[in-house]
Parts: sequence; structure tokens; C-alpha cells
Amino acid sequence: MIRVTSVVLMRAIMVALLALAGSAAFAETLTGLVFVDSNANGIRDADERGLSGVAVSDQHEVVVTDDQGRFRLEHDGDETGFLFVSVPSGFRSVGSFWVKASDGASFALAPVRAQDEFTFVHASDLHISRDSLGRTQRFRAMSEQLKPAFVIVTGDLVKDALRVSEAEARSYYDLFVAERRKFESPVFTVPGNHEMFGIETTLSHVDPKHPLFGRGMYREYFGPDYYSFTCGGVHFVGLNTVDIHGQWYYGHVDDRQLAWLQRDIATIPADMPVVTFDHIPFYTTMPQIDGFNESATAAATLITVDGKAQFRHSVANATAVLGLLGADRRVLALGGHFHVAERIERPGENVVYATAAAIVGSGPGTLQTIPARQFPSGFTVYTVRHGNIDSGRFVPLDAAPVP
Repeated sequence: MIRVTSVVLMRAIMVALLALAGSAAFAETLTGLVFVDSNANGIRDADERGLSGVAVSDQHEVVVTDDQGRFRLEHDGDETGFLFVSVPSGFRSVGSFWVKASDGASFALAPVRAQDEFTFVHASDLHISRDSLGRTQRFRAMSEQLKPAFVIVTGDLVKDALRVSEAEARSYYDLFVAERRKFESPVFTVPGNHEMFGIETTLSHVDPKHPLFGRGMYREYFGPDYYSFTCGGVHFVGLNTVDIHGQWYYGHVDDRQLAWLQRDIATIPADMPVVTFDHIPFYTTMPQIDGFNESATAAATLITVDGKAQFRHSVANATAVLGLLGADRRVLALGGHFHVAERIERPGENVVYATAAAIVGSGPGTLQTIPARQFPSGFTVYTVRHGNIDSGRFVPLDAAPVP
């Protein structure tokens, strides 16, 4: 008996050691550099210095560059495989702000003029396809007239990847990529539920083992599905609020992302205002307006995850997310998903919740065909002055001619 027990114990120890060795094999130390690219050529010239105090992340760990602009990060080889720089105020990224995780990565940041006052555009739900392409092109023309510092699009970039084949999903993704390149201003995106590739498997017939399944297709095209940057003394945090349970999506920020957010927020001053932007909003009145839906479809109001019923179309753990930002911090929480411009502001609270209307609009060739849901199409323009964000101005997409 004693001998058998010893053998079993030894086997258990060997299994544990092998598992530990296996996980260690995926861990690696990544080093790199963030530098001031004075001539914006993407190459570090002899007279260009490293930039200290800049956050770099692999979507899990967050480190800050030393006085020479160098960083060292223990990367655990997770499934995302990205490194990104959280671009600080006074700079812009030369080329992409993210790369595939590898040792020796460098990030070139070019100085920009003072950003004490700037505007940015918040849009959502383009649902781009050949039928709706003109809506996106009109949005681009109208937003460019305003010359914003950047444009934020909070998901549902494509018509659909949920319930279609890879070829069809890629056709929409490719179309969005082509249109995005035409914007003069930088365009920052986060995924919406319609970017989650193939998850409604009974309709898409996509194998869940497909490498692009779920979040994979968005990441292949756009890199990190959550990240941050700072502009004019305001910290902007893009989040992925679309989680997956079985073949359904629901509003939720996963634990890994929460851990990253806590580390990211720790790198900024306690009084710096934050703008979060994501697809499924933290809070909204729209489920009450639309009415309770008990169907077993994507429109259902509730979903049960780990034995607990929760709302699908708002972020189930919004309280936890907001708690990481700090109770006294001023926060503007931007979202989309409901195709309506909405602003929720309660006296005495530091958080304002605002969703954007749908660029796709309503009517034939779009997803918005129910008369009760034909809200005005458009986008919102925000002005920031010395770290203070105004209440935004709604710009109807169909109200004025475009030159």
C-alpha cells in the first residue's frame, strides 16, 4: 500500500513539474525601446533620445520605460501576442502603436503641437457592407470637415461576422480596412458584437477551433482589442466589452482585461480624467424602452453565465470596471450598440455615460428597419479644453449636404 501510494505521489509530482515546465516555456522576457522620432521617419537616428515614463503593455502586464526609454516586460505568451505603447500627451505614433510581441521591439513617437484644446469624434455601428458603404463615406466627409484630433468608432464596424462564413466576414472586414485608410485623422476602434467571428455556429457553421473564431478575426485585422493612449491631459481607454458564452455574446469585461486596466490606470495621475470607449455600454435606458425579450435569440434581454442571470446588452460587471478607475476621477464612458445617441448624467456623480447613434442609419440595406427604432443617424463631437470635456454636440448624418 505504501509503495503504491509513493508511486502515485511521484507521478503527481512529475505531472506538476511538467506542467510548470510547459508554462515556463511559454514565458519570455521582452525588451525594447520607446524613442522620440523627431523627423517622423520611423527610424531611431543618432541624435534621437529615448523617452522615459511611457507605458508599454502586452494586454496583461504594464511596464514603464526607464530614463533611457527602455522597457523590460515578462510576457507569458498568451493568446493575443501583442505589444503596444500607450502613446502619451504631446506625441503621436509613427506607424502602428502596436506590434506582434517580440524581443527588441521599438516604438517611434513623433512630437505634436500643444494639445490643450482639441476635438474628437465619437461614432458607432457602421455595419459596413456594399449596401451601406455610402453612409461610411458620408460620415468620413463630414467628420473631416471638423478636423478632429482623432476619431473613435465604438464597434460594429462590419455588417456581420457573427453568423456568416469566413469569406463573407472577411469581405466586410476588408471593406472597412479600405475605408479606414481614407480618413485623414487617426481612427481608433474597438470590437462590437458583430465583429465576433462565427460564434452563432448553428448559422455560421464555423468550427469553434478555427483560429479566427470569436475575437480572433478582429485581432488579426486590428491588433489589440483593448489599449490606451493619452491626449491633452485626458487618458483614453479602449475596452472590449463583448464577451462570449456558448454561441451568444453578452456585455462583460473579462478578468484578464480587468487586471490590465488596473495596471494601466496606475500609470496615470490620480486626478487625470478618463474617457473609456467600448461597444456594449456600461449602462443604458434602452432595454427598458425596447421592452423585455425572453426569446432564445441574440435579442434576448438576459443570459445565464455560471448559473447567474445577467443583462446581455449592458456590461454585467460595470461596477467592477468603474471601481478600478477611482471614485473621485472624472470619467466619460462612451459606448454604442443601441443605434441611438443617449447621455446619462446624475448629479453628484463623476461619471457620464454616452452612447453614439448608428452611422448605418435606417431603412433598406441597413439593420435598422423597425419603425420604433429609427432614431436619427449621426455622430458626436467632443471638445476638450485644458482637460475638461464638454457635453458633446450631435451631428446628424442626413441633415446637411456634403461638399
